[in-house]
Amino acid sequence: MKAAVIHEHGGLDVVRVEDIDEPKPGPGEVVLQVLCAGLNHLDLWVRKGRPGVQLQAAHVLGSDAVGLVAAVGAGVERPKVGEQVIVDPALSCGHCEFCRRGEQSTCVSFGIVGLSRSGTFAERVAVPAGNCHPRPPHLSDEEAGVLALTHVTAWRMLMTRARLRPGETVLIHGIGGGAALAALQLAKLVGAEVFVTSSSNDKLSRARTLGADHTLNYEKANVVQWIEQETAGRGVDVAVDAVGAATWPLDFACVRKAGRIVLCGVTTGAKAESNLRTLYWDQLTILGSTMGSAEDFRQMLRAVTVNQVKPVVDRAFSLAKVRDAMERLETGGQFGKIALRISL
Repeated sequence: MKAAVIHEHGGLDVVRVEDIDEPKPGPGEVVLQVLCAGLNHLDLWVRKGRPGVQLQAAHVLGSDAVGLVAAVGAGVERPKVGEQVIVDPALSCGHCEFCRRGEQSTCVSFGIVGLSRSGTFAERVAVPAGNCHPRPPHLSDEEAGVLALTHVTAWRMLMTRARLRPGETVLIHGIGGGAALAALQLAKLVGAEVFVTSSSNDKLSRARTLGADHTLNYEKANVVQWIEQETAGRGVDVAVDAVGAATWPLDFACVRKAGRIVLCGVTTGAKAESNLRTLYWDQLTILGSTMGSAEDFRQMLRAVTVNQVKPVVDRAFSLAKVRDAMERLETGGQFGKIALRISL
């Protein structure tokens, strides 16, 4: 079967589409015929090299997918052969203290499809049966294929960690990426007032069509002054940050007293100074967040299905054009998720 693999860490040139052996389902696993997969920044980090990642002989990239169940392993009752499912990429040991209390995303051996085991950029992939969920019927193949990782990440950030309430105000940096757009959609779903920033006026315009209440081009105006003006000096209730070092100081300056800062990514760097005086004096809450638990995923999927939420798809590429897809993600030109058509 065809798959996008790497044999070593490096630039785009290390990504190859090759023929590899088809997977067989182990006990408790299913094999999916992948219809469509989605790109994430995680794929870039795996390709470049991430601490603790041990490459297999041919490491298959990719975490998101929608697929058709082609085979099931021993002990699997659901899903059944022929059903269409989307994959929850978060893996867990199932028996540590965190898993026992439902905190799958803080499992001591927490893994991710495409990171700690073969990924979804392949015609077929083996995954644990418990990580497969019925495909929301209102989503296209491309929408279903890109939904999982960014939307469960945004759900956990806003609902589980920050405990966002209707009527609260939310600042989202760098609108246009998958996690930021998912956060915008989910924040509006619960009735929040949303502020978004970008260096692209086109992206800001498109964000307004998705419900953004306030938009700012951060290259042309001061973000802190803008928030102070728009909130009458109060600040926002929650700052959502997937950017890291470049926006970390802004979070401290933009949230209200006793506000919350929730961080899920560091695309601009992992090291940043923190204003400790502001932290204790304003009694801020800083929250780290990584993907989501099985319950987070179930709740997110239910909310998406009931409310007919559709992830924004920027562009779709064939598996053969995976390098082009990764280059678009890496250069930041996208608005929404980038999809890979596998077996459409």
